[in-house]
Amino acid sequence: MELNEKYMKEAIKEAKKAECKDEVPIGAIIVREGKIIARAHNTRQTKQISTHHAEILCIEKACKKLGTWRLEECELYVTLEPCPMCAGAIQQSRIKKVVFGAYDSKGGFFGSNFNINEVKGLNHYPEVEGGVMKEETSKLLKEFFKRKRERRISS
Repeated sequence: MELNEKYMKEAIKEAKKAECKDEVPIGAIIVREGKIIARAHNTRQTKQISTHHAEILCIEKACKKLGTWRLEECELYVTLEPCPMCAGAIQQSRIKKVVFGAYDSKGGFFGSNFNINEVKGLNHYPEVEGGVMKEETSKLLKEFFKRKRERRISS
């Protein structure tokens, strides 16, 4: 199994934790030197805090674990293409590489809707690979929102 798939499966496990809490199923992990150093999933609904995206929480955990805001030797794996807020946090924390699953045509900031890496003059540009296990990660999101719509209709 390819490393990207191995780590994306771990991010999917986090996404499923979010889904169990009726959160949008997005999960993230951060890897450094081949070891997972942080894991997180969305808790925006549960905590009612708009910044509680999987990526932000994962970055915070990694910074705390390493004792630094610089995550230069780290790779972030996330089940959905990061939004503008998360793309900014990734850029600010100097994450070396971002690997994501599903593309986000409405809010993705690494190529789908906008590409932060094309903005000239920033002090950091992470390597980006999208579409890793995109069928599985897309299916998680589609099925979640389908169930949400069905519950609204039946209520």
